Amino acid sequence: MAMTPKLEFRQSQSLVMTPQLMQAIKLLQLSNMELVAYVEAELERNPLLERASEDGGPAESPEIEAPEPPAGDRDAQSGDWMEKDMEPSRAEMETRLDTDLGNVFPDDAPADRAAPTSSSSPSSSTTEWGGGERGEDYNPEAFLTAETTLADHLEAQLAVAETDPARRLIGMHLIGLIDETGYFSGDLDQVAEQLAASREEVEDVLKLIQGFEPTGVGARTLAECLALQLKERDRYDPAMQALVENLELLAKHDRNALKRVCGVDAADIADMIAEIRRLDPKPGLAFGSGVVHPLVPDVYVRPGPDGAWLVELNSETLPRVLVNQTYHATVAKVAKSAEDKSFLAECLQNASWLTRSLDQRARTILKVASEIVRQQDAFLLHGVRHLRPLNLRTVADAIGMHESTVSRVTSNKYIATPRGVVEMKFFFSSAISASGGGEAHSAEAVRHRIKSLIDAEAPTDILSDDTLVQKLKEDGIDIARRTVAKYREGMNIPSSVQRRREKMALRSEAS
Repeated sequence: MAMTPKLEFRQSQSLVMTPQLMQAIKLLQLSNMELVAYVEAELERNPLLERASEDGGPAESPEIEAPEPPAGDRDAQSGDWMEKDMEPSRAEMETRLDTDLGNVFPDDAPADRAAPTSSSSPSSSTTEWGGGERGEDYNPEAFLTAETTLADHLEAQLAVAETDPARRLIGMHLIGLIDETGYFSGDLDQVAEQLAASREEVEDVLKLIQGFEPTGVGARTLAECLALQLKERDRYDPAMQALVENLELLAKHDRNALKRVCGVDAADIADMIAEIRRLDPKPGLAFGSGVVHPLVPDVYVRPGPDGAWLVELNSETLPRVLVNQTYHATVAKVAKSAEDKSFLAECLQNASWLTRSLDQRARTILKVASEIVRQQDAFLLHGVRHLRPLNLRTVADAIGMHESTVSRVTSNKYIATPRGVVEMKFFFSSAISASGGGEAHSAEAVRHRIKSLIDAEAPTDILSDDTLVQKLKEDGIDIARRTVAKYREGMNIPSSVQRRREKMALRSEAS
């Protein structure tokens, strides 16, 4: 059969990944602090964008009750908080961009971000960054007292303790290799080679630094750190030296072996261990190492007057921006060249899309959070033991969104609940089947039950993993021994043998 060329018409649907769609996807998965930084950059870049004033924008964030009716009835409760009179219109924008504003979160969207990852936020996300009325160089933080770091503290002591310029240079280099916990993490041979100094001189300067405050700083190992502190207290006798050199026996709570190594009786070894516990294994942490931002939730959940849960967006984490239509009209009148008109049209399009993307982001977060609260009502009322198994598909099907959209919404977002501030991802937990064929248990609830059983065990009745399996089955949880061991190790809980040694040691010390 001969093949001949021909023309055919075919109709198909496709989603064009325009820069605006990519922007909407990126906004959805940003944390609140990343979002503020992104909007600030857009404000600097786009002359048609401006911050919404307190009286020009809404004062309250949308608030709805946790959903009981179908998901479709809940959209209208979220409220509007963005500017509505925007140009071009929604229909015009969709025609120009060849897409639909209602579905901007495809499954194969790129997940890269423009801002660095962060799971915390400043206490107020509406603070104006960059240039303002006081000028770009104005920085209120410059008038605050800076927190003294460990390096600053050591350098100040070095300036007093060492007058020789060469040794002071070596000391400055060594201080730079001391981490925030106070330990020296460098290699003396490499330092000596780099500075063209002898190994003995470098080691001598390190010993000088080890005599600085806080005591124990500059140590290369935990044993050396403890020894420095014991020497400063005049408690580093031969028996204590033997104890410090055998810390692995102390970690195992093997007191019989420690008594043999140190050559002391039970009373002396108890006193020596008590002395060790009064030392600081990380002396450098007493000094500041950087700014720690408080954790600010994206959503608040609180009980309502009728017993339902009220889900409310945190307005402080929502940047409010408007399109300056007056400025656009003024500039459009004087724009002559095609390049100026093209730039102005692009700025208007991007500004309008950003405001709508922020509005869409807020509504989506609120919708997902409301469904999570509905699914995890028992957890909010009774605690972690009642956390239900939940996956992304369940929430996505309930609210009529794609699973990938729910995944992006729950990344780096936090909910303030009566049980504390938790990440949205916390509510998604795998299922552990019930032994009697009843409702499955969440993995997080099983972990909590394991920890509760271990915390309540007596020193004379330590629970093995097999015993934990039996007790969990009595509670209706069908779980394998290897899963119990995995959960226990994941919570940094030692084995039954190690726990028995520790609790017997603490019991003997108390007596």
